Amino acid sequence: MDIKEYFARISYQGSYDKPDLATLTAIFQHHIRAVPFENLSIQCGETIELDLEATYNKIVRKKRGGWCMENNHLLSWVLKTLGYDVTLLGSKVYVPEYDAYPEEIDHLLLKVVLDDKPYIVDGGFGMAYQLWQPLELVPGRDQLQTPGIFRFVEENGIWYLEKVKRKQWVLNQSVSTSHNVEEEVCRRVYLFTLQPRDIEEFRASNTHLQTAPDSLFVTKSICSLQTAHGVRALVGWKLTEIKYNYKDNMDLVEIRILADEEIEKTLKEKFNITLDKKFVPINTSRLSLF
Repeated sequence: MDIKEYFARISYQGSYDKPDLATLTAIFQHHIRAVPFENLSIQCGETIELDLEATYNKIVRKKRGGWCMENNHLLSWVLKTLGYDVTLLGSKVYVPEYDAYPEEIDHLLLKVVLDDKPYIVDGGFGMAYQLWQPLELVPGRDQLQTPGIFRFVEENGIWYLEKVKRKQWVLNQSVSTSHNVEEEVCRRVYLFTLQPRDIEEFRASNTHLQTAPDSLFVTKSICSLQTAHGVRALVGWKLTEIKYNYKDNMDLVEIRILADEEIEKTLKEKFNITLDKKFVPINTSRLSLF
């Protein structure tokens, strides 16, 4: 870990000598605004590895993004290097179309303890359900962040993360295919336990998610990045840009369908990504990401 090289990658110029909540939050926010959540390696014929050296080289040196097992694994290394108390946790991501969770863990997140208080730090979820700040791990409390209200529910040692959804003002309704936008008030995001995990426990999931024919990440090419005011995402050929709380309890959504020849330029200009291999967009799954 070359911490200065990592900080240059995320454009962080603040102090880092004291492992406190303010510093953690600042580093975290720089990370999610610099490092996209993306699975483009799959559509480029590349393998997504869990080896830290490979992840560091991909995200820091090649200025790519990654999915949860890359982003949060790298973040755990960064935070441990800076003296934070970090534990890997495993979660199961909720699938609204099936109203169900998978049988095996398929998402990596972090627990960070500061002044005897546990926080959930997750820099690898992306889209509109990406946290913008560490969440204190307490049940039943609404925690307001710019993307919306998040809260934890705890039942018999199982923790559930929920997000209260705001209404959306979609500028061009004709290309909107959002999943029951108006009807859905609160979305479950994922469930998890506090059982400490090792990165080796994610290898099977890491392989499955990039090879199974019905995997969301095989059937959709995804690249999302948090911005100063919202989030932008390229899913297949559809570019969605959201401005949070455009007006009272309303997010402004702009959607555009790109032509093939616009994809490469959009990845560079909107996400600062340049790919080494030919990229073929895909969006054949009906599963909703918003």
